[in-house]
Amino acid sequence: MKNPMLEAASLLLEKLLLISNFKLFSVSVPGGGTGKNRPYEISSFVRGDVLEVSRTHFIHYGIYLGENRVAHLMPDILLALTNDKERTQKVVSNKRLLLGVICKVASIRVDTVEDFAYGADILVNHLDRTLKKKSLLNEEVARRAEQQLGLTPYSLLWNNCEHFVTYCRYGSRISPQAEKFYDTVKIIIRDQRSSLASAVLGLASIVYTGLASYMTLPAICIPFCLWMMSG
Repeated sequence: MKNPMLEAASLLLEKLLLISNFKLFSVSVPGGGTGKNRPYEISSFVRGDVLEVSRTHFIHYGIYLGENRVAHLMPDILLALTNDKERTQKVVSNKRLLLGVICKVASIRVDTVEDFAYGADILVNHLDRTLKKKSLLNEEVARRAEQQLGLTPYSLLWNNCEHFVTYCRYGSRISPQAEKFYDTVKIIIRDQRSSLASAVLGLASIVYTGLASYMTLPAICIPFCLWMMSG
């Protein structure tokens, strides 16, 4: 049986992570996606490479499959509204992406390099240096990506584009972005001077993003109890 408090905590963390990616709480990253097409040196990419771009104030990842094709896990609200592949295959705008995150609907899809990058600068295999992990052979990386194409549930904390890419590239699903946010939240909670801010932020997440009625009370109690227990 699932622990309702654990579910509430998980949901609250996801809401906070979502809020942290909104413009109100974010700083624009140079080279971020503009949606405008631009030329890319596709000839320099190798099948199995990890491509990394800045988009909607977080880092987006994909696996290069060759022939100007990139596999990536992309949230998209249209997937919950229509089965028309002609519509859903069009490049995902930032609005479609954000609503897809909220509704937790996504797919592992294939796009051109231009559509994947959405006008942003591209880093190649930067994760290898960041994580300091040994990658699988490039052909195995690409094969893993191709095997997972199709619809998939989405979670900012447990199943995002970074989890998809790290599984393909290294054999284990990890997300430094999500882990960094989670560690930051723990530091805030442990800091007695910030406990009130933690409670207020939890309440703000409810007002700003909304919660189901049966989850509202736990979501309010968690930050409030943390505040009270901090002494």
